[in-house]
Amino acid sequence: MPLDWTGQLALFVTAVVANFFSAISGGGLGLIQFPILIFLGLSFAVALATHKVASVFLGIGAMARHLKESHLERRNCALILAAGIPGVILGASLVLHMPEKPALLALGFLTTGLGLYSIFKPSLGMAYAPRNWHGAGLATGMAGLFVVGFLNGSITSGSGLFLTIWLIRHFGMDYKRAVAYTLVLCGLAWNGTGALVLGLAGEVAWHWLPALIVGSLIGGYVGTHIAIKQGNQLMKRAFEVTTILIGLKLIFY
Repeated sequence: MPLDWTGQLALFVTAVVANFFSAISGGGLGLIQFPILIFLGLSFAVALATHKVASVFLGIGAMARHLKESHLERRNCALILAAGIPGVILGASLVLHMPEKPALLALGFLTTGLGLYSIFKPSLGMAYAPRNWHGAGLATGMAGLFVVGFLNGSITSGSGLFLTIWLIRHFGMDYKRAVAYTLVLCGLAWNGTGALVLGLAGEVAWHWLPALIVGSLIGGYVGTHIAIKQGNQLMKRAFEVTTILIGLKLIFY
């Protein structure tokens, strides 16, 4: 479905706003961007594949800013990718054949619970205390990353938030580091894998992508810059608001 210049402008503004807030909170891009694609005329399957391709550029915009801060450690990146990408491939391969409503309802309650959990844990993610990167703790952590990867491949919004909270709760990261890993690894590598699988299995609205890509790069970079400058407190509050909104959206979808 072709779009005129007003539709392209709507895509660009949507991408800037969605990627800006996602860069601050560590996820939730699909809360705004994915429904707009459907509203403008794409089917669920085409909107999902197009959204996944566009979301890769959030990772590129965020990476351009986070590399200046040196928050990413190579070993940790390799472990997160090794555990998560197989889950992404499985989730993206099954999503177009899965019953939608029961899964979204369960995820809605779980996602809302993440936000409430963070609210009632004031110290959560405020200090960097690394743990569970070896032995049994690492095995459990990688199993959790596989599950989060599956969610990333199979749902339209919220999976980045699950990765952010798992990196904080299990691996002891603070919000600043967890969001950095989420935006770069989930945004770039995981979403790139999901986009490839969905692109091969379905259809991408390629002529919609230029406006989405430019908006993603701008929104991702600016949001990341502000989040880094403001620190953990802003990211924590943004995470809590975003998880609750996404949870409610999934429940009442």
